[in-house]
Amino acid sequence: MARPLDGMLVLALEQAVAAPYASSRLADAGARVIKIERPEGDFARGYDRVVNGASAYFVWLNRGKESLVCDIKDEDDRALLHRILARADVFIQNLAPGAAARAGFDSAELRKRHPRLVTCDISGYGDDNDYRDMKAYDLLIQAEVGLASITGSPDSPGRVGVSVADIAAGMYAETAILEALLLRARTGAGAGLSVSLFSALADWMAVPLLYQDYGGAAPKRVGLNHPSIAPYGAYPCKDGAIVIAIQNEREWQRLASDVLGRPDMVADARFKDIVARVANRPALDAIMAAALGRWTRAEAAARLDAAGIAYGNLNGVAEFARHPALKRMAIGTPMGPVALPAPPVRWSDGSPAPRPVPALGAQSEAIRREFAA
Repeated sequence: MARPLDGMLVLALEQAVAAPYASSRLADAGARVIKIERPEGDFARGYDRVVNGASAYFVWLNRGKESLVCDIKDEDDRALLHRILARADVFIQNLAPGAAARAGFDSAELRKRHPRLVTCDISGYGDDNDYRDMKAYDLLIQAEVGLASITGSPDSPGRVGVSVADIAAGMYAETAILEALLLRARTGAGAGLSVSLFSALADWMAVPLLYQDYGGAAPKRVGLNHPSIAPYGAYPCKDGAIVIAIQNEREWQRLASDVLGRPDMVADARFKDIVARVANRPALDAIMAAALGRWTRAEAAARLDAAGIAYGNLNGVAEFARHPALKRMAIGTPMGPVALPAPPVRWSDGSPAPRPVPALGAQSEAIRREFAA
């Protein structure tokens, strides 16, 4: 089937997670993505060896690309990259601060030479503040933006268990690139885009920030509970925990009366509305635990289903791997086929088959011939 970005050429001077995330999604949409790798490869190739000897991160983020080994400090290799850029639609880079510009790939200068080019620079903190030259990794950004302070148990901050700063920046970068390409279709002009890991997570932190600015304090860490809604969290049953989410007073009334068997709680001043329930969460949780602790998860689920209450299981990754809602796709890798989660967006006429993950330098010789001087 035809893909939305068929015919587009993307040059990606990238490493690690954020930029590879963006370019991999452009590749899924049909763009030809030439990934520039140093002779030893993108260092994400060495993050682990869990996927038949290959890195889980690299396999996840580099499907559908062509690998070109280049030394951006070498004059001939730089000339090759500039010849590719003369035909490219998009240039993405997330090297260390200033590294791309020092090597002759400053985005503003590239757009002067190629006015239709869309450039996207991904950095840690942006280039207009005192943090511009700071190294930035996902954990550091989670800490700097305050996400770690509201994540975890009441006793200890925690890191979100996946690289949310990198993923968020990659998602915003992809969205902005697509917007710029749409604009170019109308105006004929490229665009300069910049995304930072910090600003990406700052957007996700809008609600805690509003609590801080307008409520006088950020939400407290409450583990698997919700900081501003109750009951909303994990509650113990005989054979594990079940997660319950109450969004409005109608649901609360049904939970109290039909599931807990405590219609008196509806009129109890401690539990009369969301604000009161949050203020009296310990008492509420004790009642919830006593009631749900009488049943297995299956028994509790049957009662919640009958009452129309939203619930879920507190699964581990092993349970997630067998989840009936999980869709997978098979992609080719140098180590053999690998099953990945399928793209979250499904097209009604079928999604295109994913293209394989490249071996280091697999397309170097062919690309050098194609773009020879």
